Parts: sequence; C-alpha cells; structure tokens
Amino acid sequence: MNILEFLRDNIVYLDGGMGTMLQAQGLRPGELPESWNLTHPETIIRLHREYFEAGSNVINTNTFGANSLKMSSGELEETVQAALENAQKARRKAAGGQEKYIALDIGPTGKLMRPFGDFDFEEAVRVFAETIRLGAKYGAELIMIETMNDSYETKAAVLAAKENSSLPIFVSNAYGEDGKLMTGATPGAMTAMLEGLGADAVGINCSFGPKELAPVAEEYLKYASLPVILKPNAGLPKERSGRTVYDVLPEEFAEDVARLAEKGVRIVGGCCGTTPEYIEALVKRTKGLVPVRTEKKHRVCASSYTHAVEFGARPVLIGERINPTGKKRFQQALRENDVDYILSEGIAQQERGAQILDVNVGVPGIDEAQMLEQAVLELQSVIDLPLQIDTSDSAAMERALRRYNGKAVINSVNGKQESMEAVFPLA
Repeated sequence: MNILEFLRDNIVYLDGGMGTMLQAQGLRPGELPESWNLTHPETIIRLHREYFEAGSNVINTNTFGANSLKMSSGELEETVQAALENAQKARRKAAGGQEKYIALDIGPTGKLMRPFGDFDFEEAVRVFAETIRLGAKYGAELIMIETMNDSYETKAAVLAAKENSSLPIFVSNAYGEDGKLMTGATPGAMTAMLEGLGADAVGINCSFGPKELAPVAEEYLKYASLPVILKPNAGLPKERSGRTVYDVLPEEFAEDVARLAEKGVRIVGGCCGTTPEYIEALVKRTKGLVPVRTEKKHRVCASSYTHAVEFGARPVLIGERINPTGKKRFQQALRENDVDYILSEGIAQQERGAQILDVNVGVPGIDEAQMLEQAVLELQSVIDLPLQIDTSDSAAMERALRRYNGKAVINSVNGKQESMEAVFPLA
C-alpha cells in the first residue's frame, strides 16, 4: 500500500523535530546536520527508529538542507544516499506494526528569489531537481517539501519534484504571526497554486505552536480540496540554565493538534522542539479517531503571490489595458521593449480597482514568448494582482505560466481540437 492509498482512510502520523534533536546530541553551531548521515549514522538511525516506535507512519530523511549550493555533486549524492540508507535501516529495526514510509525532506535553499533577492527561478528548480533525482534513485517513497516561506520558491520545488520523479508530493509552508508567508501569500493563495501544480497534500509547519497555528490550519480546511498537513513547533523556544527549551509539553501539544484533526486535518506531526514523546502522545490522544473525509471545495479562482480572487459570488473586474489591439502607443512600446509603459498601465489599473489584469503582448515583429514572460515577471515585481495570460501562442503561454508566481487565468482558448490539446495540459 503506498502512502496515498493509506492516507485515503487513515490519519497519517509524521515524525517530529530533527535539527533540535541533533543539537541535543551535540551538533555544533555551523555544522551541517546533513553531514551526520555520514559521520554519525548510528545516531540518525536511532532517532528515526524512535519516531517509528512512537507511532510515526512517515519519517523525513535528514536532508532538509542537502543541496548543491552547500555541497559538491559528489558530496550531495553521498549524503542523500546515506540518508536514505539510514532511514531504511531504522525502518527494518523498528518495532511496531503500523505502515511505515520514508519521505525525502526538502527545505528552502536559504536564498531570496527574485524580485526580492537575486536567486533565479530556473536556478532554484535546477538545485531542487538534483536532490530530488537522488532521493528517487535511492528509494524515497514520497517528497516532503517543508518550511517554505516564499510561494515562488515553493513553486520551484514542486516543479522540480513533478519533472524529476513520479513520487507523491506533500508541501508544507511556514507562516508568520500575520497568517501569511514572508513574501505575502495567504493560505487561500497557496492552496490555489499548489492544487493547480498537482501537489498531493498541503499545509503548515514550524513558526509557532499548535494554538497559534490553528487559525491558519482552519483556513486550509476551508479552502483546500487536498488533505491538510499540520506540523507545529513545541511552542516557542526559551533559554533555561543555558539550554534551549520549548514551552508546550507533549500532552498539551497532543490535545491541541487532536482538536484540529477532529476538524479535518489528516496529516499530523511536529517540528522544532518536538521529540518522539510528542508523537507518542499525539498517537495515543487520537487513537480511534475517525478521519474526516477530505471534500472537494469546487473553488474557481485565480491567485497571485499574495492572495486569491474567487469567481462566482460576485462580478470580478478584469483590467484589459495591457493589450495592443487598437492601441498604437502600446504597440510602439512593445516593439521598443518599453517595459516601463506596460508597468505604468498595470499600476494605473490596480489603483482604479481592477482585481485581475489581462496581459496580452501579441504584435507582429516581436518575440511574443520572450516579451510575455518578461511582462509577467516585471508586472509581478510592482503589483500583487492575479494575472490573466492572454495569447493564442501555446508556447508563449507555457513559458509565461511556468514563471508566473501563483495560479493565472488562461486566455485564449477556443473549441477547436488543436487549441484544446495545446492549452488544456497547461491549465
């Protein structure tokens, strides 16, 4: 039975913290936790085994920060291979008759993506892809993308997973006190984008304890048509007698997470500060709990990197000034690559109340695919409205959609077979 088959009728228990556990075992400041797969394999195996024996169905490999930005290609392969072998050894040694799975853990690169930083989207895809190919090669059974606080980096990781493996993809983001990602995305925006990308489960991890993350989890339950993940911290860290401790104990943690499982959260575990004792308490508290069925929300929406706009309840105002049809000045701007003119049109429409912007750059004599991609990227650097990608060129459409940060509206498509065959797979 694979993880998705098991998830259909069961609550899935994840593991808890790894980094904080390794710190307690002697991990030094500045030392890569992933290096312990090679230097301290017996410790990694023991920690994995303890989580399985506490009741975890899924343990994450010790690969959260394993990528080619920190390691050579040879070091990366050696690390990922060792991490999977350690997890597999732990599974073989662990007591307990529950289903047991091994997830390749993928964390953020630590770099800021453009336009907030200088890390290019396609470079991020490449970096994630290297690790993912190795995880699939050495026996991972699912991919856990977690602790992402940027929607664009999240998309890069998911695309890398889709394009370089056939494994199930679970995605978990880290939210701030305002209920948004660091770069502004709401749970509604993330569920829209991730469901469009084909993730298998979505949710929240890290940042805070279960009480503080409850409102975010409830938003996921409101919007998501996929199983929802919750992996809170053991509260907030505090220092006592020179040691870092967390302020939520296992029983309180289990009670708070169980309440959200009763509301419909289907995949539960812990993050920073949690230990096998937390998972054991959670398994005990939810024993016999009948999983709430995940229902399709039939939500029709578009999203940007900050928010989603839903269709159906009331009219949606779509600005269509970024379109060369009948506009000589706009046609001139496109031929002269005057991007500032395009941006000024976008900003003006946002200021006048447009909720979505149509983007059409199709004029003879230009590279439409290149210009459409550039227009989308530049517009998303100055406005936060969802975009409607408007072109009859399927290659241009695919290129713009790939780089778009969110879930765009697709325009144009018609009832001709060749049009539908070209455009529908992009949706």
